[in-house]
Amino acid sequence: MTRNRESATPARRAGAPRLRPVGESPIQPGSREPHAHNNQEPPRDRSQAILEAAKQVGVLLKRNGHTFALAGSVAVYAHGGSGHLQHDADFCVRRADAEAVADTLTEAGLTVRTPPEDWLMKTTCLGQEVDLLSELGHRSVTSDMLARAQDLPVDSVHMPVLAATDLMRALIEPFSEHHCDFGPVLAAARALREKVDWDDVRSSCGDRPMPAAFFFLLERLNVIAPRKEPR
Repeated sequence: MTRNRESATPARRAGAPRLRPVGESPIQPGSREPHAHNNQEPPRDRSQAILEAAKQVGVLLKRNGHTFALAGSVAVYAHGGSGHLQHDADFCVRRADAEAVADTLTEAGLTVRTPPEDWLMKTTCLGQEVDLLSELGHRSVTSDMLARAQDLPVDSVHMPVLAATDLMRALIEPFSEHHCDFGPVLAAARALREKVDWDDVRSSCGDRPMPAAFFFLLERLNVIAPRKEPR
């Protein structure tokens, strides 16, 4: 799926960052290179490994003054959700900042990869995948979205974390006939329900079938109140 920057470079898309080639990342399991505070073996537990990767990348972005927010399952955890983390760590950055973010990660010794999607960059830290997204739920990451982020502790590191309402919108809005795994998002909705403006999330997701089905499920499980019908 992903395409390393060492490979032949296609015609650059408008708005896509121009990224210089880099070598393989020294921040891998067992590495003893002193990049990005990688002086320890990665944890054996997968969730803890994802958490450690998120912390290290978050510290890099903070120290270099980037505007960003943590997203995905690690953001749910930071808001008080489950510590059982899924797949990878996700960060939101504005499209205009993608090149500078890639340079910061490259200078720390991480290999930045650019998949065909021009809203996504990927890297690997402590053996875990880290995604850097300039779109969430088919919406561009904006300055307003990042300004709403909350400074929360992620284990021992404070960093900007996507606001609960923006986070739930990003999880629910992509639901479609081809992507409708309600399980992890249901757990997130239960954990974050008191922090979310559900009317806002409903209005932005519209009446598309799969998001509507998920809201119906939340109502039947008493996670959220039934929608008030206009008189």
